[in-house]
Amino acid sequence: MKSEFRAKRTRAKIHGTAERPRLTVHFSNQHIIAQIIDDDKKTTLCYVTTVGGKLTGSKSEKAAEIGTEIAKKAKAAKISKVVFDRGAKLYAGRMSALADAARKEGLEF
Repeated sequence: MKSEFRAKRTRAKIHGTAERPRLTVHFSNQHIIAQIIDDDKKTTLCYVTTVGGKLTGSKSEKAAEIGTEIAKKAKAAKISKVVFDRGAKLYAGRMSALADAARKEGLEF
């Protein structure tokens, strides 16, 4: 219940545009999905997932690898600045590992 309120509160303040799209992250029990979305056009510009991948290591290490990959795909799509949407998750652990790896790769948020 609290996580639903947290997600609504977070998403009420965040909106992705063509100049600054939204980087949203979803953690399931087994997989991590990160995607960059233009909310004005309602399109996904690029995404990275662990589904079907060969990543090994802890969940934090996988999150860091996903952060690196999404930043590389964003550069290829000529995106340098994004708005970070953490959804219902707190900014700690896997979420911060993903964000730090994306920042190290050059993505600004």
